[in-house]
Amino acid sequence: MKKLVVLICMLSLAVLAVAQTDMSLPTGTALKVKLETTLTTFSNKSGDPFSARVTETVLLDGKPVLPIGTTVQGRVIRTSEPRRVAGKPTIDILPETVVLPSGERYTLNATLVDTNAGHGTDVNEEGQFKGPGHETRDMAEIGAGTGGGMLLGGLIGGGKGVVIGGLIGATVTVTHWLSKKNSAMLPAGTELTMELSRPMALTAAATGGQ
Repeated sequence: MKKLVVLICMLSLAVLAVAQTDMSLPTGTALKVKLETTLTTFSNKSGDPFSARVTETVLLDGKPVLPIGTTVQGRVIRTSEPRRVAGKPTIDILPETVVLPSGERYTLNATLVDTNAGHGTDVNEEGQFKGPGHETRDMAEIGAGTGGGMLLGGLIGGGKGVVIGGLIGATVTVTHWLSKKNSAMLPAGTELTMELSRPMALTAAATGGQ
């Protein structure tokens, strides 16, 4: 009888141990992190690594599983820096690994959903960071170029010169404006919010212990 009780206790402990190690954070769990690597459209390329630190403890069933200071590692998938007329600059990142302060490592599948970058930036539905597009100052620059050309043309050729000068001024200014590229930057210290796109297993098999 005693042997049976001992066997039942051992089996119960084994089941409990498996249950404790076979945990996972559900899809949609938010990770708030602070970027440790500056990312830009003009200096980064596909494959470049980045890292960030968790700034808010992530809980599972009321228990902390990803404490503050946990590292999120990943890489840049793509950056684009289009001409002004072609759209917004883009930084696309892929979070891949979580490293606990203890050194345990977990595979991470997450998507960027928000930043505190502000100033006309946003994150689209695909998790891509989009820099600012056309700005008011761009329109002001074109207007100033047109107005300057009209003034100069009027002084030289009267009424007809005003029209010609305006066209010339606008053409030169627009050509100059369109030749510029839109750039975007996520400086180190930028706050990012990520969401798990798949459950994150917190099992011994998922840790590398590297």
